Amino acid sequence: MSVMRGATELADEKAIVAAAEAALGEIALVRAEIGKVIFGQESVVEQTLLAVLSGGHALLVGVPGLAKTKLVATLGTVLGLDNSRIQFTPDLMPSDILGSEVMDQDAAGHRSFRFVPGPIFTQLLMADEINRASPRTQSALLQAMQEYHITIAGDRKDLPQPFHVLATQNPLEQEGTYPLPEAQLDRFLMQVDVGYPELAAERQILLETTGLAETEAQPVIDAGRLQQVQGLIRQMPVGEKVVDAILALVRSARPGNGNADTDKNVAWGPGPRAGQALMLCARARALYDGRLAPSIDDVLALAEPVLQHRMALTFAARAEGMSVRDVIADLVKRAKG
Repeated sequence: MSVMRGATELADEKAIVAAAEAALGEIALVRAEIGKVIFGQESVVEQTLLAVLSGGHALLVGVPGLAKTKLVATLGTVLGLDNSRIQFTPDLMPSDILGSEVMDQDAAGHRSFRFVPGPIFTQLLMADEINRASPRTQSALLQAMQEYHITIAGDRKDLPQPFHVLATQNPLEQEGTYPLPEAQLDRFLMQVDVGYPELAAERQILLETTGLAETEAQPVIDAGRLQQVQGLIRQMPVGEKVVDAILALVRSARPGNGNADTDKNVAWGPGPRAGQALMLCARARALYDGRLAPSIDDVLALAEPVLQHRMALTFAARAEGMSVRDVIADLVKRAKG
């Protein structure tokens, strides 16, 4: 029995390695195709793609004009996903997102209700300036992001698979906005900060996007293949040292766990969902870089995008000019020893 079990495990390992090697080539093609349209912003592209490969959602935070919308549209094309966009405004209602029931009347005069799906029934949803909608409308997304279905008039409506939300947020113009509640922020696998491009990338943007024609991205994979890669990522082995590093990092970011600086500066820290996000994203980052197993370096590299929207500082820390990023950078430094 042990010999047969060993042979079966060996065969499974070989199958996973073969599938991973095939996925490596496809991910490289995806990166190259995105690079034809999005210039520079390598870390932004990487983190956003990691969130999708991990099967989760991402919050893109940056000032206007940094190609956040273009990145989402390009991802939809390259990954072969149906995509739609919702421009969030204060007067947006939940039915504008989810859909609504309308009354139909046939030739005989019989009346019945028919459900008209909203734009959320897609595989890649861009929620543009998500913090401009009211809490009531934002809450309409909450069930969809976590449960992958919605409830209309008591009936469950399953969303297409895979389903991903890539939301954007402007960090500067906050007048008339509604900050996302902590429960909804926690549903985002990562917060991706979008900064200004480097000089060389900005030069390329000027040259490539102001002519008669612009380069367009082409599909590389489809939704079915993306789901296979997402399943493969969940099968990738994670060493005990990596698991311990994830637990140590997440727990060190919570008050009351023996870290004096955290106790002083952090009002509340990340929950177990942060550890789950680090596990998935570390595996995805390893595959993204052409490796078959994640390392502690993957965990530390993902600490900021995974943790920063799951923590809040005390009033005293904010008064001293400290930011969540400063706290995470210190935790990562301590983890490196």
